[in-house]
Amino acid sequence: MKAKEIRDRSDDELRKALGDLEEQLFKLRFQKSTGQIENPVKIREVRKDIARVLTVINERQTEGGSR
Repeated sequence: MKAKEIRDRSDDELRKALGDLEEQLFKLRFQKSTGQIENPVKIREVRKDIARVLTVINERQTEGGSR
């Protein structure tokens, strides 16, 4: 997910995306622990996407504006 894509989303869409990403990360970690993960790099990608979403959410909260 690109930073521009994240910034173009509304606050509600960001919260939903954050929930989806956290759920995906949980599933990937579970697959890793059971040895069934096909692409272990995906965990890192999802963690970075979560960080990007949280960064945009925090920026908007400090600005005081919401979309």
